[in-house]
Amino acid sequence: MKIRTMAAVFAAKSAGFICRKMGRQGVTWAGKIALKINPDILEDLSSQVRKKIFVTCGTNGKTTTNNMLCAALENEGQKVVCNHTGSNMLNGVVAAFVLAAGPTGRLDADYACIEVDEASTRHVFPGLKPDYMLLTNLFRDQLDRYGEIDITMNILEEMIRTVPKMQVIVNADDALSAYLAMDSGNPYITYGISKPVQKSAANEIREGRFCKKCGARLEYSFYHYSQLGDYKCPSCGFARPEIKYDAHDVKVGDQLSFQVEDKHLTANYKGFYNVYNILAAYAGLRTAGFSGAHFQNMLQKFNPENGRMEQFRIKGTGVMLNLAKNPAGFNQNISAVMQDKTQKDIIITINDNAQDGTDISWLWDVDFDLLGDASIHSITVSGIRCQDMRLRMKYVDIPVMLEENVETAIRKRIEDGVGNLYVLVNYTALFSTHNILKKMEGEKE
Repeated sequence: MKIRTMAAVFAAKSAGFICRKMGRQGVTWAGKIALKINPDILEDLSSQVRKKIFVTCGTNGKTTTNNMLCAALENEGQKVVCNHTGSNMLNGVVAAFVLAAGPTGRLDADYACIEVDEASTRHVFPGLKPDYMLLTNLFRDQLDRYGEIDITMNILEEMIRTVPKMQVIVNADDALSAYLAMDSGNPYITYGISKPVQKSAANEIREGRFCKKCGARLEYSFYHYSQLGDYKCPSCGFARPEIKYDAHDVKVGDQLSFQVEDKHLTANYKGFYNVYNILAAYAGLRTAGFSGAHFQNMLQKFNPENGRMEQFRIKGTGVMLNLAKNPAGFNQNISAVMQDKTQKDIIITINDNAQDGTDISWLWDVDFDLLGDASIHSITVSGIRCQDMRLRMKYVDIPVMLEENVETAIRKRIEDGVGNLYVLVNYTALFSTHNILKKMEGEKE
């Protein structure tokens, strides 16, 4: 074992420990320190994975899908390295490996499940050399960081081609993702929902309007939401590929259920988008060679964390925390909230730090008018850009309360709300809000 690898692991673990004692995540710091000591640390540790390495990429659903696949593999008796927290740039990926390694730099892992930021694949793939990529979807996101969606697609295609044997497990319902997988030359496997399930209430932005192969306008027989659906090009013949792992008999409500292959899967989650997350994890497990016989058992035990449908109980109030960071994701969050027909309070927290994207013009593409419903007792806007959020709601004639500090907003709604609270946040508000809710949950009534 390399002395530098041992030193890097020791230093990273020490940094992580100190950060946790200070009430901070410490994940990115651990990775940064490890790379300073040993720039080859990712290759050194990932090469010790005994079987296969998965990466999960895509605009929405990465963290939930990646963590669910990890849980499914662990449920099969496998040892798995995973960046559970969603730290998906190079430092976060490195941290997942160094924090999982033993003090001598030895890694005891059968698989790795690693969520990777699309732009960061350029830095991660050379050291990681993944065997499988789970590609969830491609939507417009953080325009000031990523630019137009073509830029993200070009980066991903470039990096997929650097690992020609890597199998791409792709959402066939997304014309952008499917084209990327089909055009890359890599072997690919598809998952999707071949029949219409429900009519979307949202008047959504469609990213995949034009064929990426020839530029003609795509024809859709139906949409699930946003650009996800059944498409074909009338000009060049590009069309949704045949779906290998097809969800059918899909039911969406307080609980999700669907059939895939010979399995009937159910989960106590809201939101149609979670059908895709579950299906992607299932496709990944099957592609790795497992039968999926224990997948339902995993779903029953799986507890989403890190602000993805995370639930809290505070002074008799049920609180749901969820990340909402772009138009497609926010619209699906709103749809999930509105599936709850009981009285509810909502807090929307919008920041504009670098990780969030400083351009918040995307708020005007979200269908906030769907929140004008009698079941909503109150809406509070919070965060750095709370005034912008209040203005956005004014344009759909929905009254809101303003409270810049999210903890104050939560405490007020716990005191005067209806006992059913949804907190929707973008990136940089996620960790701090999670910590606030955990702290409040532990307070004595």
